[in-house]
Amino acid sequence: SKPIVQFLKDLGMEDLQVAKVFTKFPRFLGLSLEEKLEPTVHWLKGLGMEDRQVAKVLSQFPQLLSCSLEETMKPAVWWL
Repeated sequence: SKPIVQFLKDLGMEDLQVAKVFTKFPRFLGLSLEEKLEPTVHWLKGLGMEDRQVAKVLSQFPQLLSCSLEETMKPAVWWL
């Protein structure tokens, strides 16, 4: 599996954006790539977001990944 930093860079994040993610949300490094990051990014792309848009959202609001995809994010988007 790819390291988290490379995963973020593959989305199009610059080094400064990656640094901001870890500064804003240090727990990001402890998140599972396979169980948390990849499914959430896949879901966001399924909503029509492009890599650069996902990168922007995650760099501005990395705490989003601490939310449950099934219990929080999907119902919130359904509600909207």
